[in-house]
Amino acid sequence: MGLSFTLIIVIITCLVSIGGFNNQNIINDLIFYPPSISKRNQWYRFFSSGLIHADAGHLIFNMFSLYLFGRFVEEKFIEIFHDKGRIFYLLMYVLALAFSLLPTYFKNRNNYHYRSLGASGAVSAVIFAGLLTAPYVEVGFFFIPPFIPGFIFAPLYLIVSVILERRGKDNVNHSAHIWGALFGLAFVIIAGKLVAQYDAITECINGVKLYMRVKGWM
Repeated sequence: MGLSFTLIIVIITCLVSIGGFNNQNIINDLIFYPPSISKRNQWYRFFSSGLIHADAGHLIFNMFSLYLFGRFVEEKFIEIFHDKGRIFYLLMYVLALAFSLLPTYFKNRNNYHYRSLGASGAVSAVIFAGLLTAPYVEVGFFFIPPFIPGFIFAPLYLIVSVILERRGKDNVNHSAHIWGALFGLAFVIIAGKLVAQYDAITECINGVKLYMRVKGWM
């Protein structure tokens, strides 16, 4: 059995990120820098910035999250899209890298002091795609108990992210998390319906009902 696309993404991202830890030129060439896009048409930065991370902690958290959720989502995509499942999974991840940064780009395209890096937007897309297809999965913030079902975790995560984004007091691009998560939901809903006649919303509702019945909530 070959390597999963999830593991391939993790390996490539780790290799490039570790290289960037020891070589500032790699960071400078790949980082998301809006003026380089608006002035020099370096559109590749929407994607290349997802291959580098600020430090080991940033890299480990993103790749650990991707590895845990990605394997499940990749298998779920195979179940939904059959032989095209892995291609659609990779397509979602790559497109999410760019889509999650679009609001950041339009806000900072002339800001010569702004830079961003990391795969958080795409990882958020994978996580929320997983929570949509399996809303009964129990998760915790930063993998810390208490663990709650995905259909409760997802809206709470978005609310917290919006609050943190509006405060803007940390050095985290919460906007990328928000838009990446929304892209993951939209991708599964739209692609599932158009390509595989998969009704993600109905399946999600059924999953929530099943969880509530098992827990005796209804």
